[in-house]
Amino acid sequence: MSITDLATAPIPAPSLDLLADLEQLLHYHFMRNALAAGTVVAVAAGVVGYFMVLRGQSFAGHTLSQVGFPGAAGATLLGLAPAAGLLVFCVAAALGIGALSESRSVERRAESAAIGSILAFALALGFLFATLYHGFVSGIEALLFGTFVGISDAQVLQLLVASLLLLAVMALMARPLLFASLDPEAAAARGVPVRLLSVAFLALLGVGVAEAAQITGTLLVFALLVAPAAAAQQLCARPQVAMLLSVLVALLVTWLGMAVAYFSPYPTGFYVTSLAFAAYLLARAVRWNAGRRGRRAGADA
Repeated sequence: MSITDLATAPIPAPSLDLLADLEQLLHYHFMRNALAAGTVVAVAAGVVGYFMVLRGQSFAGHTLSQVGFPGAAGATLLGLAPAAGLLVFCVAAALGIGALSESRSVERRAESAAIGSILAFALALGFLFATLYHGFVSGIEALLFGTFVGISDAQVLQLLVASLLLLAVMALMARPLLFASLDPEAAAARGVPVRLLSVAFLALLGVGVAEAAQITGTLLVFALLVAPAAAAQQLCARPQVAMLLSVLVALLVTWLGMAVAYFSPYPTGFYVTSLAFAAYLLARAVRWNAGRRGRRAGADA
């Protein structure tokens, strides 16, 4: 069955038999590809997102997700694959933010100014590209809001290779990056290249945003980059455990979001984002409850 036929076919109905539902979910090749791509992206986003939240660079991640769409539009104007423009613009913007920013000791004022300036310029370019392009930009809704229909074997392989390279680099720089994130002044005094690590991490964040946007869309990319990491850091202060929790939450919301979307007429991005936000609220509630019990136990003592 082709994707065109699937678009006009009745929506699959779930049952109380979970094994039958799982078999139905995995029946089509496009769903197996979607789940594979979602798994790859969730793992990378969980790791990169953990450091992004830890370093307080969510605004930078937000900007990178916004400049991705002008990049895709520019690639379409040049007759290239939108994903290529998405990746180039995300990484270029990340390097620009890193080059125009100062150290963390100045409370990121320079970084915030650089982020705002780059975002404004990127959006202006996006408007220009949209004006110059007079045809129909195929897949524009998927680029904005995400999709799981039509992910090819080649795209899955590309995402896998990019994720493995990203994770390999993250593994090499994880310890010094963690040190520089928690105490940049002490790290600099110990000879850690804090600024170089900051620029390198921003470049990796650009790659992570470009990857996640292919599943969640550029407007919902935070679903996988921010919420799982923020939830994990609410539950655990140990970096290794919190990073693992971030990956697990990202995987769960991706799998559940795709599964629910398969059995409904509504977009994947809505479910992934809603589940990620619910996970964050649940983590906040668990931490609040634990804190209340701790205060009560202290009062009783």
